[in-house]
Amino acid sequence: MSHNTTYCKLPISFDIGRLTDDLKKIKETDWLDHSNTSAYDNAWRCVPLRSVDGKSDHILSLSDKHYKDTTLLKRCRYFQEVIDSFKCEKTSVRLMALGAGSRIKMHTDKGTSFEDGIARLHVPIVTTPDIRFAIEDEEVHFSAGFTWYLNADCLHGVNNESQNPRIHLMLDCIVNPWLEKVFQDAGFVPNAPPKYGDASINDNNVGAIISSLIAINNEPAKQMADRLIAIQKSETSS
Repeated sequence: MSHNTTYCKLPISFDIGRLTDDLKKIKETDWLDHSNTSAYDNAWRCVPLRSVDGKSDHILSLSDKHYKDTTLLKRCRYFQEVIDSFKCEKTSVRLMALGAGSRIKMHTDKGTSFEDGIARLHVPIVTTPDIRFAIEDEEVHFSAGFTWYLNADCLHGVNNESQNPRIHLMLDCIVNPWLEKVFQDAGFVPNAPPKYGDASINDNNVGAIISSLIAINNEPAKQMADRLIAIQKSETSS
């Protein structure tokens, strides 16, 4: 049976009224323009709720940093309840607002997929059915109050052609057994890991890559060549 690994609706939902009430506690001055201005048209803004060292002016998601709750989160008890309901480690947690008539251009966020150990989850708070993600070659609406997984390693973008901003609570979660079970219950089947440990290496080019590594003639290249040869042999013997 075929399965979709680009996005998934998880069996977790929240009270949209309480989400909206907490959103009202965020002041206009709390919103920060997204720093990557080339990635969008018009208005894309963020509020950090968990950030690097808990900084209220830090909106980027960086995997090798220490994350803490920001002071803004203390105002928003239901947001805290929502975040705590995910029984896994969280790195970046942000409110993301895409302005009316705005567009996030098609792009990829490398290393942010379930298979990479990072699940980027969206809980839409303010949205309408005509606000849709473009994910690879499919258009999808993420409905309000529900939890949606987006494989951000895929080519994706968003168009907001409505008259209002689209606002999501977005959590970057570290995959653990609890989260694996949630995804399993949703019917999600992850992609198998790359045969050779690198998606760019396949049966058609592995021979040439091994030859190139041997020609480099240093210890790291030799170790990688030996690993690829061992995988080839294991496949042949199985």
